[in-house]
Amino acid sequence: MENDMNKSKKVVISLGGSIVVPGEIDTGFIRSFRELILGYVAQGFQFYIIVGGGSVSRSYTKKASEIIALSSDELDWLGIYGTRLNAELIKIIFKDIAYADIVIDPTLPITTDKSVVVGAGWKPGWSTDYVAITLAKTVGAKQVINLSNVDCVYDADPRTNPDAQKILHTTWAEYRTLIPTTWKPGLSSPFDPIASKLAEESSIEVAIINGKKLDAFKNYIAGQAFDGTVIK
Repeated sequence: MENDMNKSKKVVISLGGSIVVPGEIDTGFIRSFRELILGYVAQGFQFYIIVGGGSVSRSYTKKASEIIALSSDELDWLGIYGTRLNAELIKIIFKDIAYADIVIDPTLPITTDKSVVVGAGWKPGWSTDYVAITLAKTVGAKQVINLSNVDCVYDADPRTNPDAQKILHTTWAEYRTLIPTTWKPGLSSPFDPIASKLAEESSIEVAIINGKKLDAFKNYIAGQAFDGTVIK
């Protein structure tokens, strides 16, 4: 069955900083990601890519906290500027086909014929997952692809529970019982709680995909079976 985004040609991606900058900048991934996106652009797709902070944000918040006690908002702002630096990196690799500005307020309308629009963190209290869902609402997209360093959603943390089972399809109501109810900088969750609530309220579908498995990305866009989780 053809995917709705294949029909609209409009794709929103929440691109985890953990795969862009897991430690050092992952040029191998970025090169493959760029080639993938360019291939779809040639088919008429338009991409809205919200980039996370990864090790850049973690490093700044960790080191600053070793020097002085910081509030949640202060930690958030350090993380947000890390996402914006990463977003500049992603924007610049697309050169002339990228929208000139980094989107930092996802509630504002965007008028452009550019094929790639890149965004980053917005303000304290909201993750880049939340920015991606908000931007999807703004541009009228009903699906978001979350590319991170996890394969899919599990019914328990597979890092601590060897019996954790994969969940390939679930509802927002069911998914939200598996994660914390609040979000804070550095929270480990396949998709953050506040963004999940907004996605449920807005009837937006999210595909959780390991960013290193770009074939899964292709299969999801094509409406085919893929390695990952659909939450809707």
